[in-house]
Amino acid sequence: MMTLEEFLALPTEEAARRVRSAGPQVCVFPINGTRRWFLLEHGGRQWDDPMGAYMDIAAENHISLYKLIFDHGVDTLITPTLGPDILLRGDEYMARIGGEGLARLAQGPDFLEFYDEYDVRVHFYGNHRKALAGTPYAGLSDLFDQAAARTRSHRRFRLFFGVFGNDAAEAVAEFAVRHYQEHGQAPDRRAIVENYYGEYVEPATFFIGFDKFCAFDYPLLGLGEEDLYFTVAPSPYLTPNQFREILYDHLFTRRVPEPDYNQMSADTIREIGNYYKKYRGLVLGAGKINHGLWNPNFGGSA
Repeated sequence: MMTLEEFLALPTEEAARRVRSAGPQVCVFPINGTRRWFLLEHGGRQWDDPMGAYMDIAAENHISLYKLIFDHGVDTLITPTLGPDILLRGDEYMARIGGEGLARLAQGPDFLEFYDEYDVRVHFYGNHRKALAGTPYAGLSDLFDQAAARTRSHRRFRLFFGVFGNDAAEAVAEFAVRHYQEHGQAPDRRAIVENYYGEYVEPATFFIGFDKFCAFDYPLLGLGEEDLYFTVAPSPYLTPNQFREILYDHLFTRRVPEPDYNQMSADTIREIGNYYKKYRGLVLGAGKINHGLWNPNFGGSA
């Protein structure tokens, strides 16, 4: 098996070839902690329009992350964006981040240039049409449809933006009723996924999160077989080496079959026992509050 060091040293094109040879990859990557990242990296500067500067710089970062993932052979990216909690953050935040920010994903020149350059087919999934009905942002759903239509002929990559994509239960139920009325039978899984996402999407293969250990907002695609990864720093800090390490673990480390315990030597058993004794008090996912923020706890007690 190739070592991590060897995989990290591969040219990007060769790493991408290895990723593609392992089969279609569906990466779920909600880019979170963006405001925190912006504060840390750019908070000391003065802006005439701080919110506008935030959106410009964050957009540039997000596009660079999409390119990083696609350049490494991942052909499908699911990226949840905003959920119901945004409606609780105040009118100004919703107007700028929700209204302008989401519209930019659909029609911003920087995003459209990226979709064309990388030949990306775009979809927006989720309950956004219902959630935004009766609000000043109801027209966003039409912009989403226009972006999907504009990129329909793109073939190289797929990018799915989740907008209020936290719960598909009602959407699935309504579609099932319509399907039965029209066809006299319940829809199969493929038809349900196609209806919700705009086209069929294979089950998620790996998820990259930040902050609390929680995988979310990719309904119907989480079958319990995806590999889960969580960064300590906000998502915008993801580096090529970090992503390579995730890919290596996903492609190689987690594919190694469990050993035959009956064939283990006494020394091996002793070494395994010592490892668990050393870390038996450590719980991955437990955390502590530091300056009001949740941080993972790397400590542990026996």
